Amino acid sequence: MKAKYFVPMMAITLWTCGGVAMAQEPVSWDNLNPDQQAVLSPYVQNWEALDPARQMRLAEGARRWTEMSGEQRQLAQQRFQTWRELPDEQKAVIRDRYRQFQRLDPNERERIRDNFRRYRELSPERRRQIRDRFRRMTPEQRQRARDLLHDRQMQRRQQQSDKR
Repeated sequence: MKAKYFVPMMAITLWTCGGVAMAQEPVSWDNLNPDQQAVLSPYVQNWEALDPARQMRLAEGARRWTEMSGEQRQLAQQRFQTWRELPDEQKAVIRDRYRQFQRLDPNERERIRDNFRRYRELSPERRRQIRDRFRRMTPEQRQRARDLLHDRQMQRRQQQSDKR
């Protein structure tokens, strides 16, 4: 396998691991655009033998990869390298949390995403303060903080809904 495609392939594979496989039609290699074929070239010999759901996920991952800027690709490669260096136990914990997240109600998942987006928008110093404070909390205090945050967000959504 060409070295320049190894990291993108592994990143695409990780992106496409999750999700529920549904009955799908196979994706013909000839229906992939040239950029997708270049990224997925390590699979060309086995393409027809792959499960159609996996073909679809790989094709979508390759499409997303080809649409990324160089900076986005570099970030994805760094994240994949970080993933590869994690101990197997930590990877298992992350996969388990991902499965738990996927089982949540769609509204709850969106609430968590909103919270994370707001957190990312904070300054690095403010994020550090929040992390330090959270780490010093007992499990009970952490749960109370989560519940309070959840309640506040539900109130905000209700207020927004009332305004419409």
